[in-house]
Amino acid sequence: MSEVTNRRTNQRLPAKTKIALNATLVLIALTFVFIVVLLPLIVVLYEASQEGWAAYVAAITDSDAKSAIRLTLLVAAIAVPVNMIFGICAAWLVTKHDFRGKDWLVAFIEIPFSVSPVVSGLVFILLFGAHGWFGPWLQAHDIEIIFAVPGIVLATVFVTLPFVARQIIPLMHAQGRAAEEAALSLGASGWQTFWHVTLPDIRWALLYGVLLSLARAMGEFGAVSVVSGHIRGETNTLPLHVEVLYNDYNFVAAFAVASLLAGLALMTLVLKSLLEWRHGNELKAQNNS
Repeated sequence: MSEVTNRRTNQRLPAKTKIALNATLVLIALTFVFIVVLLPLIVVLYEASQEGWAAYVAAITDSDAKSAIRLTLLVAAIAVPVNMIFGICAAWLVTKHDFRGKDWLVAFIEIPFSVSPVVSGLVFILLFGAHGWFGPWLQAHDIEIIFAVPGIVLATVFVTLPFVARQIIPLMHAQGRAAEEAALSLGASGWQTFWHVTLPDIRWALLYGVLLSLARAMGEFGAVSVVSGHIRGETNTLPLHVEVLYNDYNFVAAFAVASLLAGLALMTLVLKSLLEWRHGNELKAQNNS
């Protein structure tokens, strides 16, 4: 109804007024994007280059920076596949089966969006810290979770939990169960049904969710900051390393590492754009199904 009303309103407007209105809206949108998105990136790159290329390279090849890069990529390499598998299983369970508590499961998947990452990090401290619920048992068995890599992975898995599931649950729900039931009735196994029937229909939505999860995993700060312990060269990811450099008044190095982190995010954005460009028709068909 609103689209019809807007169309009728536009038809009543004079041509010059419509052109001016459209130009104003475009200008407002471009100005907002420039101020909120492009300008901060420009500032980061400008500040990172203040002392020249040699200082930039030295900042990102420092031993602590290399350790932060390795840890960031390691955590993302663990958290993203875990959430991809979870997202597929959760989507299959929610859309292909009827059971009590299905709505609760969907609600629980959404929790990381509503809970502050700092709060989630504190919860992991409460559970696995030295004085937490499982802390004494973990210490007795010489298992380190908090202030170590496992805690960082757990925190990252939590904050990236919904991204894959949220992309494929609506799509699988819209597609229904007919294709899978037909494949099963023809003698296909559950794995064959998933691999040859379900996966081809959700592959682009799945990849989209994986890219979103990857971007969030590499850029997560709040939850990781709480559970990491900020141990230089050991438990600092790239966002934490940027904070450490900035607090040390090493601004050029901080912005240099920040530009590297921004570059990883832009790379994810480029992959997303390529996905939409190469397979735009299939993505539209899936969204309209």
